[in-house]
Amino acid sequence: MLGGTTEASQLAQALANAHVPGVFSYAGRTQAPVAQALPMRIGGFGGVDGLKDYLQREAITHVIDATHPFAAQMSHHAAQACGALALPLLALERPAWQPQAGDDWQHVPDLAAAVQALPPHAARVFLAIGRLHVQPFLAVPRHWYLLRWVDPGFSLAEAQGTVVLDRGPFTLQNDLALMQTHRITHVVAKNAGGQGAQAKLLAARELGCQVILIDRPSLPVRVTVSTVAQALQWLGMEVAHAHETERGV
Repeated sequence: MLGGTTEASQLAQALANAHVPGVFSYAGRTQAPVAQALPMRIGGFGGVDGLKDYLQREAITHVIDATHPFAAQMSHHAAQACGALALPLLALERPAWQPQAGDDWQHVPDLAAAVQALPPHAARVFLAIGRLHVQPFLAVPRHWYLLRWVDPGFSLAEAQGTVVLDRGPFTLQNDLALMQTHRITHVVAKNAGGQGAQAKLLAARELGCQVILIDRPSLPVRVTVSTVAQALQWLGMEVAHAHETERGV
């Protein structure tokens, strides 16, 4: 399993409960990844060829891509490797967020467009996009930025913003308090979907903040499901395991 999402962790627990042998693969971008119910490996594979070698060496029979919806390179590599080896591949992909009444969303295609979508006047921006992509925003000094990450090691000048260390899933109450404390006017986020990081969008709705939402990248065509129960069915497991897992979430 190529993991890193809440749904991946739920599926790993279900597989462990059912005594299905498997490996949970992390990309290794956080210093202390969440422990999983399956044996874990951390780090990249070395491209498509490296992934093919790993799958053959470990005698993998099925691959489930439960990575973040924006981990496009890994998803493309998985599709190419599985296609070359004729291995069954499933994507466990959570549905994208959809605007509701009261939302003020602006959809943009990529990070560069998100930078351009910020207002010409000074704004206080909750930049919820991960630490790998903040520099283009920090190059626009008129704005103040709130960053929330899992790992320490990054700081901002007080006039430029602040960094909060926290790990999801996040709650509406906490995100409301966070955004009110820092007087946030805009939220920039990737359309990741799911429940674990949705609180900032709900808080933005209540506070009347504008949301600049980055659309998902192009992903390979593959068999796709949206729930753990459907992934278990794809593996030929009894639906009872899925119900048990969902009650425990």
